[in-house]
Amino acid sequence: MTGFRARRVILQSFWKGSADVAAIVETTSGRIESAGGDLNGVHCFRGIPYAAPPVGELRFQSPQPPKPWAGVREAGDFGPVAHQNPMILPLPGMELGAQSEDCLYLNVWTPAADAARRPVLVWIHGGAFILGAGSQAIYDGAALARRGDAVVVTINYRLGPLGFLFLQDLLPGLPGAVGNEGIQDQVAALRWVRENIAAFGGDPENVTIFGESAGGMSVGTLLGMPSARGLFRRAVAQSGATHNYHDRETATAEAAEFLAGLGIEGPDAARKVRELPPEKLLARSQITFQTALGGGRRRPGLLPFQPVVDGESLPRPPLEALRDGAAADVSLMTGTTLEEWKLFGMLDPDVQRLDEAGLEAKLATRIPGADAAALLRTYRGARAERGAPTDPVALFFAIETDRIFRLPAIRLAEAQSAHQSEVFMYRFDFGSPAFDGKLGACHAIELPFVFGNHAKPWVDKFVGAGPEVDGLAGRTMDAWLAFARAGDPSHAGLPEAWPAYDTARRGTQLLALEPSLALAPDDAERAFWAEHL
Repeated sequence: MTGFRARRVILQSFWKGSADVAAIVETTSGRIESAGGDLNGVHCFRGIPYAAPPVGELRFQSPQPPKPWAGVREAGDFGPVAHQNPMILPLPGMELGAQSEDCLYLNVWTPAADAARRPVLVWIHGGAFILGAGSQAIYDGAALARRGDAVVVTINYRLGPLGFLFLQDLLPGLPGAVGNEGIQDQVAALRWVRENIAAFGGDPENVTIFGESAGGMSVGTLLGMPSARGLFRRAVAQSGATHNYHDRETATAEAAEFLAGLGIEGPDAARKVRELPPEKLLARSQITFQTALGGGRRRPGLLPFQPVVDGESLPRPPLEALRDGAAADVSLMTGTTLEEWKLFGMLDPDVQRLDEAGLEAKLATRIPGADAAALLRTYRGARAERGAPTDPVALFFAIETDRIFRLPAIRLAEAQSAHQSEVFMYRFDFGSPAFDGKLGACHAIELPFVFGNHAKPWVDKFVGAGPEVDGLAGRTMDAWLAFARAGDPSHAGLPEAWPAYDTARRGTQLLALEPSLALAPDDAERAFWAEHL
């Protein structure tokens, strides 16, 4: 079932003047040599093609196998990243390299290309399905691989309209276009891992997928995607779950609006959209996303580019599939940060001036049909009881954190725990010291800790430094590694065992400078959402 097993060849070489030992691995496509030899106990292979370049006739098509190469391919440089617009809010370690439609590359960090059969962690980056790359420095896998004697893989996948524009019903002259190309790229990368990772010292039978934000949403989607079954054993969904998808009708309407904005119509529309320069697609996607930020969406709170329940590649909404046991054999860890929405509040200066009337108006726009008064009473009362701020700004951040991130994570855990005993919940409570602490425990704050890159000079301004921060990074990495190795994130660095999640106790590990276990944290708010929405 695992297909061709790649062979290992270890040899000594002098690489750029270094006497380090480099590794040459034979994959299903050809031989590849690690970058720079042994990098402090870890070999790094950058820019490995896992699929053919999705260009020309392959634009908007499912990923195809990579073309084999002769000789030894040097893996010293990352591959190009998917086409994308600049980040609205640049974060340390998120800088990008060259962009190209030829972007389907992955990277591997391993302690040794031997037969050790180490646990494998495959990272799916976030970025609202329009941004990011597996090559971003914040996702450097060396520290995680070294600490856990594990193999770490990061991947690129197609983004924005090139990865998530649903054209199947609009352009029958574009055969093979399904609108989930970005997710199918992820499946192709997992198939590559299945067939090749043993050559890099990894265990193809013990693969964990993990991702944050849109990467977490991708994890949730893959849990319900038939073509991904059997390609991973465990899953970690960070600040993203199973709620972000379009139905076929909505996806078609979004695509029609997108094409209309480009002036693409008529009998040769398929040819036009296939030949359109990526820069024009990006310019239009920027307008589309700005409209989404302004609340002008058909389904408020959802992203303009995201997975599509098309009835084929993704037959059903992922949460429905999980409730019926579609991924019953997959262990799951999921969670959020304490104050996710504070990061996005930085993009909206008006939020900082919210008064009570403005808050109610904003909620009416973002949550149509909700009883805003009852929602605010619930949050204000619960937060006052535990001494949390109750001003309009704080309430808005708390409500959006729960609505968009925490409640989907809880519903994912509830669905999976009905079929699988190895389900675990966390909450990352450490707050960033940046901007005088205004970011708090915001979206993405856990990333430097998960990868152990917290001490790098471009990250320490975001997360601080010192023994306590180092300790939190160690505990976080050890939890992710323990889960990847055996399906249980408990380890000696935590004050007590991390219990499996169930709907009676709702045990949640709080990751902070002083970790603790909470039972049903902030449960009044959770119960409100369960009853009303």
